[in-house]
Amino acid sequence: MATLSITSYLLIFSFLTLSSKPFLSFSFQTLNNNHPNFDSNIALFGDAEIVNGGSSVQLTRPMASSSGLLVYSKPFRFLKSSPRRPTSFSMDFTFSISPQNGDGLALIIVPADFASKFPGKTSFGISPEIRFLGIEFDTAMDNTVGDQNANHVGIDVCSLVSARVSNVSSINLALNSGVTLRSWVDYDASSKRLEVRLTKLGGARPYDPLLAYPIDLLGMWKEEEVFVGLSSSSGNSSQTSSVYSWKFRVRNVPNSLHSQPVDPRLYPNQQREQKTVHKRGTCPLAVFSGLIFAIGCGALVALIVLYLWAIFVNEHTMIPAEYSSSPVDFRYEKINVVVENSSEDVKK
Repeated sequence: MATLSITSYLLIFSFLTLSSKPFLSFSFQTLNNNHPNFDSNIALFGDAEIVNGGSSVQLTRPMASSSGLLVYSKPFRFLKSSPRRPTSFSMDFTFSISPQNGDGLALIIVPADFASKFPGKTSFGISPEIRFLGIEFDTAMDNTVGDQNANHVGIDVCSLVSARVSNVSSINLALNSGVTLRSWVDYDASSKRLEVRLTKLGGARPYDPLLAYPIDLLGMWKEEEVFVGLSSSSGNSSQTSSVYSWKFRVRNVPNSLHSQPVDPRLYPNQQREQKTVHKRGTCPLAVFSGLIFAIGCGALVALIVLYLWAIFVNEHTMIPAEYSSSPVDFRYEKINVVVENSSEDVKK
């Protein structure tokens, strides 16, 4: 019965997820303004510029203290107003970073006034005064922010000190090798989980994420408008970062799939709370399944009782014999038989 319920919930989840339509989606493959795939809502700030005949955006120049920003100028919210549904997003982009040890590149989600404050004096051009979410592809080891090495991916929440870090060397890649890499960044509003995947260009999308982090972006931003972009800074090096393609898709999660954030540290305590919630909840599918199960159990018990009753009764019941005629009395008499030898036999 548990298997039936779980399978049904998964089918419902898959149907609702597939039926949810994106209300914001864009992509570019070639960045030339004259190319039909170029989105006019993509804006460049700082040292970012279109290069190589429109085939890529170079975010930084080959010089120290250079920074650039590529941003989609249409904002979105993590809570759709009508109907009120939380927002998920998916991002897929290809990029390369030159071999120097600069700050690297970062995907950022920032408030509406961020562009007016760019570039900042810190890594990725981000000013410390603003709230932001950053997924950094870092190629410099900065002890002041606790970097573990010069080849890592980190998730930054309103701070350049990463909340979660993963070593890119663990998947045999180097961010600043100059090789074109491909990354997928996905946020699911129902599970409040952010995942980052990374591979070489042409490789299959990894099944397991390189980095995953539980975060409630709706709680962080509420109904505030935010922008998404790619930012880079060269630091004290002449490192350059280039972007070749970028796809971003936003979708709404149905209210039935929305759940509260989970803190793994409190999971043992929350198990008891979840049991209470399950008892209070009423799901038609669960009620129907329980009814069918109860009927089946009742029928089985009834059959067992009838079977045992039949055996018990048959074992103690005596059926009187029936006679086809009246009883007859028989008399038994003893008969003596005497055999005498004839005279002729004696003579012989």
